[in-house]
Amino acid sequence: MLQAISASDATPMARVPWLEPGIIMKLLDAGALGIVCPMINTPADAERFVRYCRYAPEGERSFGPVRAGLVHGPAYARQANESIVTLAMIETGQGLANVAEIVRTPGLTGVYIGPSDLGLSLGYEAKLDQTEPVVVDAIKRILEAARDAGIRAGIHCLAPAYAREMLGLGFDLVTLGTDIRLFTAAYADAMRALRA
Repeated sequence: MLQAISASDATPMARVPWLEPGIIMKLLDAGALGIVCPMINTPADAERFVRYCRYAPEGERSFGPVRAGLVHGPAYARQANESIVTLAMIETGQGLANVAEIVRTPGLTGVYIGPSDLGLSLGYEAKLDQTEPVVVDAIKRILEAARDAGIRAGIHCLAPAYAREMLGLGFDLVTLGTDIRLFTAAYADAMRALRA
């Protein structure tokens, strides 16, 4: 997918499965220009995340960007620390409690809300387009903390109408479901039309 994206003008981003340096560095070396990292619950987690995405002396990323250097040019190594997007996922009660400190992490580009895990963590249903007042208030609190710190804020959505609502609140980035969900929904619509 990173090879396909590099043929376009889109910015290649990747969501890693966990705060683990090996997979973060592997995806950056493969050409990702941004990393979304789940379960950032403390300022220490956020600091580690940023360090894993940056070369020394600001970080501890290993140097091996063979593909990234080929795709992004010879200045990649000099510019990587300033150009890699780092989005910390806030998706737990603990992350919410620490959000004011997390957003002040030097080098952190922004936060990205995982609404399903956030809802679960707060005692509500795991769903993307949250409507429970407590969860909606938590989402607004995370957005406000990001704004106060001068960094970006994103949220994972399902329905286009909900994504528009989140953009209206001031989110910089919204995503619509996943490729599998979109494919499945389109296929279900096609099957309904066929059976009709």
